[in-house]
Amino acid sequence: MIDTGTNSTRLMVADVSDGKVSVVERRSTITRLGRGVDHSRQLSSDGIEAVCEAVAGYLRLLGDLGAETTLVIATSAVRDAANGGAFVAELRERFDLDVQILDGDEEARLTYLGCTSERNSDEKLVVIDIGGGSTELVAGKGPDPLFHTSLQAGVVRHTERMLASDPPTAAELEALANDIHRLLTNALEGQDLSDIDAAVAVAGTSTSLAAIDLELDPYDPLAVEGYVLPIKVAQHWLSQLASMELERRKQVVGLHPDRARAIVAGVVIMIEVMRALSLDEIEVSEHDILYGGAIRAADELPV
Repeated sequence: MIDTGTNSTRLMVADVSDGKVSVVERRSTITRLGRGVDHSRQLSSDGIEAVCEAVAGYLRLLGDLGAETTLVIATSAVRDAANGGAFVAELRERFDLDVQILDGDEEARLTYLGCTSERNSDEKLVVIDIGGGSTELVAGKGPDPLFHTSLQAGVVRHTERMLASDPPTAAELEALANDIHRLLTNALEGQDLSDIDAAVAVAGTSTSLAAIDLELDPYDPLAVEGYVLPIKVAQHWLSQLASMELERRKQVVGLHPDRARAIVAGVVIMIEVMRALSLDEIEVSEHDILYGGAIRAADELPV
């Protein structure tokens, strides 16, 4: 499965049996496909080319590993861009790939499916997926989500929109937090999520923050999976990361240098989500939309 996201293009090769995912290979390349989309409504030629380079390498690896089927998805940046169709056509022409542009509903469903595939079906769960251009919140019990919302809030979108200084100023950080709070208030109006049993955060912000807190070098997905992150720890790292200039942030142990530019906005979004849901802590997981997509793709294979 290949996910052409707003900030990164990711690959997961997996064996799937009875809805259980066994990862063979997982890779991520920062391609910044959604850079500038919030202002221009256009995917840049540089971003498209970076994705194509990443996809070319991934397809060679898929061939070497003998993958039976390949699912390619696109999310916030492509669905927001006026030339999203041209991007899809480019991948079809170059690589003979059919790209599925997911709407917010389908993105939430696949994320929830991936996150819950190996969890206790009796728990009421909320899943938090902070992406480059959007943030998905999905709550449910068992295999089906009961509520979901897709916020126009993402690490790339809000870094470009609100964090112009290096390091960001206190006024910029406050304005960012207020904007996320406003979006959450509107999206959660009338929803009662007070009785949830667990909250799980997936995607790059949460996994990066866990890796920073664990001082992981190199990154270790087994150490990150299930790591419990209290809101006080997230607030501590926000204070530290937001006080650094970008070049210093790139040197933080556990943080991939390519994620240094957008990590501050990501942590602000995470903290505001935790506050809105009255969460003292979250569990970090790698079981994200890639897992959900792998399960969906396996279900569609001929028997």
